[in-house]
Amino acid sequence: MRRNTTLAWDTVGSYSTKLFTDEAVRIIERHDRTKPLFLFLSHLAVHAGNSYDPIQAPASYVDKFTYIENERRRKFAGVVAYLDESVANVTLALASNGMLDNSIIVFTTDNGGAAGGFNNNAASNWPLKGTKDTLWEGGVRGSAFVWSRLLRRSSVISTQLMSIEDWLPTLYSAAGGNVSDLGPGIDGIDMWDVLGSDSPSPRIEVLHNIDDVRNVSAIRVGNYKLVLGRTYGGRFDGWFEPLRKEIVRRPFGISEGSVLDSVLGGPLTEDRVNELRRAALVECGPVPANASKSCNPAFPCLYDVLSDPCEFHNVASDHKDVVAQLLDRLRFYRSTAIPPRNRPPDPDSNPTKHGYAWVWWE
Repeated sequence: MRRNTTLAWDTVGSYSTKLFTDEAVRIIERHDRTKPLFLFLSHLAVHAGNSYDPIQAPASYVDKFTYIENERRRKFAGVVAYLDESVANVTLALASNGMLDNSIIVFTTDNGGAAGGFNNNAASNWPLKGTKDTLWEGGVRGSAFVWSRLLRRSSVISTQLMSIEDWLPTLYSAAGGNVSDLGPGIDGIDMWDVLGSDSPSPRIEVLHNIDDVRNVSAIRVGNYKLVLGRTYGGRFDGWFEPLRKEIVRRPFGISEGSVLDSVLGGPLTEDRVNELRRAALVECGPVPANASKSCNPAFPCLYDVLSDPCEFHNVASDHKDVVAQLLDRLRFYRSTAIPPRNRPPDPDSNPTKHGYAWVWWE
């Protein structure tokens, strides 16, 4: 752990979610409100920890979920609860410093969850296929929300196609910048008006990855997604259904005096929450018996992810022209790529040689 370039030994033994939250709150409290602020808060939660104890949360948070029988899922819920409290505390700090009304809060993941025993974690991407570090929808389709009083519409589900590189021009535009100032060569598209008006997304293409080391790649153009190769020998190329006994309908409630109730202008009724959940729900039905065999990783596999978001049906043989078009797009992107500069592991980098800290060693 570092503060800027200095090793922060005083943080040893701290729970990282609390540590990062407290630091963010201090930055907000000390900020001059007459100046803009960009705050990037990248939590480790809900990432897996060390292999000997991959899911860690304070006992008081885990104990809130005694109705979850599976221990790993119960701990995972505790991690999420602490993360939820972090969002509340940062939001409250913005409100207390008079900054909330002119703020944009984006909460997003960087990839799908570690399901199916990946890293001994306990996430769920159901009913989508795959996990993090796969190119299936369960690995690349992220969940996110944007909250701001500057949005023209609120409390809605947005399904427009958007990719991570779009955040730069989107937030720059929302803050009053002219996107053309960012230069003509950026990959991102300004989505601020799209998110505010529910108009169609101008994005029609997403390059998910080209990994020539592991020989995997995927691209989406329009409704169609092309996948080549697989990671981990296909171990995580499945649909990992949550345990049925863990699916418990809990009473809905927003605590009186909570940030959602007292700061963000509730109330949010149970009916409205259920309506939003239904709008966000992905439903595909039972997994077909032949679904896991429909894609041979030695050949390109094609899916219409608009009508088949769970990637049950490989339609490559029915749309050979589309396969050819998407392969051509992959060839184009590969032609513009810079070769990776990975180097072999250097034993001199081992933290045991540097006071048990990751440091620059050359």
